[in-house]
Amino acid sequence: MTEYRIGHGYDVHRLVKERELILGGVHIPHTLGLLGHSDADVLLHAVMDAILGALGEGDIGRHFPDNSEEFAGISSMALLSRVYDVLTARGGKIGNVDCTVVAQKPKLLPYIGQMRENIAQALHTDPTRVNVKATTEEHLGFTGSEEGIAAHAVALCLLEA
Repeated sequence: MTEYRIGHGYDVHRLVKERELILGGVHIPHTLGLLGHSDADVLLHAVMDAILGALGEGDIGRHFPDNSEEFAGISSMALLSRVYDVLTARGGKIGNVDCTVVAQKPKLLPYIGQMRENIAQALHTDPTRVNVKATTEEHLGFTGSEEGIAAHAVALCLLEA
């Protein structure tokens, strides 16, 4: 019997100078990058939190604390692979993942296909089971004023009972 578990993830990071912008494991040319202990990939952080939430396993802060040198500057793709290991250790697999990145700039459409591929590869699933969308907030709020980028994700995890 299969148990269906849904989790939601949300993350936000500040945009700053002299940092690379990495979203969904893709380096995106931009004058600003995201500030964080790891590579600050806000999209992957939301995906990880969604999967961990579906499993009732807390959040990425519990699994990868920002006061640990082990995770300083680490690729969020590597962390997503570790979250996948948590999922499979529970006998689970991905049903699907749906994500939204909220950013005024840069335009993300040219990079979304590669983001989907990267996420699907890390989760050992077909890219058709991963959806990535991008939107602006019409110059409103911290994302609209280009102070930061936010991401939401929902994951359906299938656990064999």
